[in-house]
Amino acid sequence: METSNRTQAGSSGPAPSSSWGENLNFGEAMRFWEPRRLLYSLILGVAVVIWIVASWPHFRVAFSFGNLLRLIGLGLIANAFYCAAYLVDIPLQLLASSAMRARWRWGLWLLGTLLALLIENYWIADEIYPFVR
Repeated sequence: METSNRTQAGSSGPAPSSSWGENLNFGEAMRFWEPRRLLYSLILGVAVVIWIVASWPHFRVAFSFGNLLRLIGLGLIANAFYCAAYLVDIPLQLLASSAMRARWRWGLWLLGTLLALLIENYWIADEIYPFVR
């Protein structure tokens, strides 16, 4: 006689209920964001080099070990802000399909990079450039 609570072959019990945590894929997010971190840093670095080359006589006097440490610190802060993308990526995984996530991630990366460039150029033009003597 068959019983009504039979399980399928290979199954050890009832299927677990799906929770929102099971839908998150941090590996997928890291595979998208981390390779692009290098490009993000490179773009911001090129903007600094352009500022220095374009106004070399003005910035020459600012080159010192203390200012190099500040520059490294600002680079670390920029990369820490890059991690904010993960805060947007988590809800995005819950709301969008895989194809839509790819488009949204590229748009978010571009928008974040442009915002970082804007902040960087403002900081150099308004906070650093006028005080270099």
